[in-house]
Amino acid sequence: MDQQIKITVNHNGSLKVEGEVLILDGDGRPYDLQGRTTIGLCRCGLSANKPFCDGAHRQGFEHSSEAFALPPKKV
Repeated sequence: MDQQIKITVNHNGSLKVEGEVLILDGDGRPYDLQGRTTIGLCRCGLSANKPFCDGAHRQGFEHSSEAFALPPKKV
């Protein structure tokens, strides 16, 4: 995984993840992504296929994504 992973926060929708990524469940087991290098992760909480997006956000999830700077890192 030397390539940079790109994550796009979609307006009113999912997190679009592009690149070779390893996604683990809470017990450390990998999801079988079937070779996909682009996936959508749910951020509305409505998907029946969590953690993956199934388009359920269209039922009324609203969040306009806009980039901002995080506070300084705690040392």
